[in-house]
Amino acid sequence: MAGAAFALRLAALTPADVDQQHIPTLLRNDPRIPDRSSAYMAGGENPLPYMVEGVRFLERAGAQLIAIPCNTAHLWYDQITAATRLPVLHIIEAVIDDLRRLGLPKGRIGLMGTAATLKLGLYQRHLEAQGYECLVPDEDEVERYCMGSIRAVKGNQLEQAYSPAAECIARLKARGADAVVLGCTELPLAVPHALRPGLGITLTDSIDALARAAIDRYLADAPHARIAA
Repeated sequence: MAGAAFALRLAALTPADVDQQHIPTLLRNDPRIPDRSSAYMAGGENPLPYMVEGVRFLERAGAQLIAIPCNTAHLWYDQITAATRLPVLHIIEAVIDDLRRLGLPKGRIGLMGTAATLKLGLYQRHLEAQGYECLVPDEDEVERYCMGSIRAVKGNQLEQAYSPAAECIARLKARGADAVVLGCTELPLAVPHALRPGLGITLTDSIDALARAAIDRYLADAPHARIAA
């Protein structure tokens, strides 16, 4: 669902008046890829060969820019980029650009994501290198609120996904967060855009951030290229 949502938001955020001004896009949405969190946290099957095959499939299909709308997959970002001649956007760099777009060049950033993404410091390394302070839910909160919401989205239970995500956002806000990163691409689906103003804190959405990065790259560097996800 996150991959499909990325394609939808890419179209929704593109500055276009007619069909012909939109970005030619290829979407490879392959649910056979082994779970990324399980691979890192529980010794599950390595998803890297599947992800590399997906990138090479898109390469053969004529793509000229790759976007990966999965945060946890970026734990293998270096290996993926080494396996392709194509440029690959980095979702955490896109989120940092989005924080700046939202008027937050520094500050305390609350993080939400999968257990693997948070435990292995994927966001923390990049944000702290740019001068941000990170607030991370404890293990129980990650399991109850982040993973509970993510599992509900993966199970097509979007209504049940909102409450745990909103509770985690409220807890991070109470601890002094200036903004919260929805750092798993299921989480933006759990927190609909229409409900976000009521949460009383700035949110950066990793799906939208990646879509904006793809649009910016396309418009700047490759007006006739195809973006692939």
